[in-house]
Amino acid sequence: MAETDKQAAQGRHPARRKSTKILLSILGILVAIPVIAIVFILTFDWNRARPWINAKVSDAIDRPFAIRGNLDVEWERPAKNMAPGERTWRDHIPWPHLIANDTHIGNPAGLPAQDMASVRQFSFSLNPFGLLKRTIGIPLLRFDSPRVDLLRLDEKRNNWTFKRNQEKSRWNLDVERVVLTDGVVHIKDAVTKADVTAQVRTLDNNRAGRPSAYGVGFTVGGTYNGSKVEGGGKVGAVLSLKQHTTPYPVQVELRSGASRIAVEGTVTRPSALAALDLKLELAGNSMGELFNFTGVLLPTTGPYSTSGRLTGTIGEERSRWVYDDFKGKVGSSDIGGRLEFVSGEPRPKLSGTVRSRQLVFADLAPLIGADDTAARKARNAEVTQPAGKVLPVEEFKTERWNKLDADVRFSADRIVRETAFPISKLSTHLKMDNAVLNLEPLEFTLAGGTVRSNIRLDGRGRQGPKAIKAQAKVTARQIEIKKLFPKIEQLQASVGSISGDASLTAQGNSVASLLAGSNGELKTLINQGQVSKLLLEMMGLNVANIIVTKLFGDKQVQLHCMATDFAVTNGIARTRYFVVDTNEALVNINGSINLANEQLDLRIDPKTKGLRLFSLRSPFYVRGPFSEPDVSVDKGVLAMKAGSAIALAAVTPVAALLPLINTGPGKDSDCARLLAESREKPKAPPPGQSQRR
Repeated sequence: MAETDKQAAQGRHPARRKSTKILLSILGILVAIPVIAIVFILTFDWNRARPWINAKVSDAIDRPFAIRGNLDVEWERPAKNMAPGERTWRDHIPWPHLIANDTHIGNPAGLPAQDMASVRQFSFSLNPFGLLKRTIGIPLLRFDSPRVDLLRLDEKRNNWTFKRNQEKSRWNLDVERVVLTDGVVHIKDAVTKADVTAQVRTLDNNRAGRPSAYGVGFTVGGTYNGSKVEGGGKVGAVLSLKQHTTPYPVQVELRSGASRIAVEGTVTRPSALAALDLKLELAGNSMGELFNFTGVLLPTTGPYSTSGRLTGTIGEERSRWVYDDFKGKVGSSDIGGRLEFVSGEPRPKLSGTVRSRQLVFADLAPLIGADDTAARKARNAEVTQPAGKVLPVEEFKTERWNKLDADVRFSADRIVRETAFPISKLSTHLKMDNAVLNLEPLEFTLAGGTVRSNIRLDGRGRQGPKAIKAQAKVTARQIEIKKLFPKIEQLQASVGSISGDASLTAQGNSVASLLAGSNGELKTLINQGQVSKLLLEMMGLNVANIIVTKLFGDKQVQLHCMATDFAVTNGIARTRYFVVDTNEALVNINGSINLANEQLDLRIDPKTKGLRLFSLRSPFYVRGPFSEPDVSVDKGVLAMKAGSAIALAAVTPVAALLPLINTGPGKDSDCARLLAESREKPKAPPPGQSQRR
């Protein structure tokens, strides 16, 4: 029995020993592989691989690539070149560290044969275990003394767009952090007329024993769109592309002429801008100038400055930026609100709400090119307003309208005016869709009443003198006469209100050219109001009544009606009728207003309804340019009255008064008919077609 057990045990031991030998052999092989790999990595002359690497990379990026200097691999702990606060436990593990000296990347075919980028030395650690999962894991990528030359010749040709493989690669590139040292970045862009150079330098981030969040600084100089550009900033020493919780500090300020852009804050996971949180400050001579910097279409304004919080994310197909709780000034007006910019197809879109608590009316002038010569020069306006011309000739930049869609609401709580023009609150809803601009509505309070407009400006696919097809429908209600002319003392005892409607269409590319080619109708009316007697007598040049009114006060004159009807044809507004009918006088106004050459040609014919003593009442004319109209009496009628008085004076002094007594030939107008016609809505033909008279 004992002998049998002994034999069985002897049979099992050789099998156990065999299994142990196999296990040890496997362990030996597993240990030998990395040892052999380490020995190979350390002893292999990697310069032999440079031609193969250069060829493969050149083919992959479709442009020349060359490592001209020494290529070597060392074992290195990433923590060696990192600040203590930026290290993780993995950074203390030695990794294979590739070092490439004097590396160059050229321009693609079709561009000048020169370097796009070069670096004195770039190096990176490689995670060998990631290769088992087809992942090229690079914990730290370092560039020493890099130089980058970005070039764009036109909208389609640049050197920073790399071709993409249609087939998805089976390998993944995983770069965790990037370190930059002293270098140069140069940008030459024919599209934006930019020639800018940034000098990058390493900062001492432990000055005076206090560690700083910034490790790299840079200065910027050059020209942009014909203007000098300068500025600088600071960023973190290590750019983390993977850590979700590591904020990357950013501080940048750029200036070009009077324009200034400044940002300060942090970016988390910069590869995706997962959490961008910046304070953004903007300033300049006109918001319109930001288009060349940002690609965001903003209105032409006077000098401005804003400050607010900018947050954003960038995706593969669309990006979203929010400028929140911003406050600032445009001219002397305050502004504030929230704007959101979303990129994507078919066009990016700007939306939001902007509010002004106190709007200076003159600050609206640059929107339509109506600001003065000095202001236009400050904002680099391309056109100078001709002398003697009142309507703005500066053209709208319709070529930019298809770059952006918009949906923005603007309101002003209070409007401040240098003159006594009685406009107060203002609000509008601006929509831009495929180069069609709509203001639906543009509404403001005027002299106690309201003016509401719907304006459509279609700038699709056209340039030159007929770039815009415009349509405007305007409704005015309950505009009080005494508030409309607050500086005319004689009107302040008046009551009554004005209402009106207008419908106009046109083609043009500026306020002046649109009005010069406009077609449509304009109607206004006053029904059963009162008007200052003194003002009417002044219009009629009745010397006796002016003296009597000055001595005994201003009495109210009952207004039966005032009705106007203008037909606008090819920029000329002609009166169908313009009648002011009161108890004491009937005033007829006839003529035209030429919006093309800015000329007035109106005949004002007042007729009294009662007996007036010492009346020199005669028709008079308003003629001449908008800038300096001339008011003149019908000298023929006036001379006839004066001549008769002189002739009769030779016979008897009392008889000389007979020609100056107005016997009142005026008759009542047909107010009911005129008011009924005025209430008919005005009509206008399609833009570019003439109005039928």
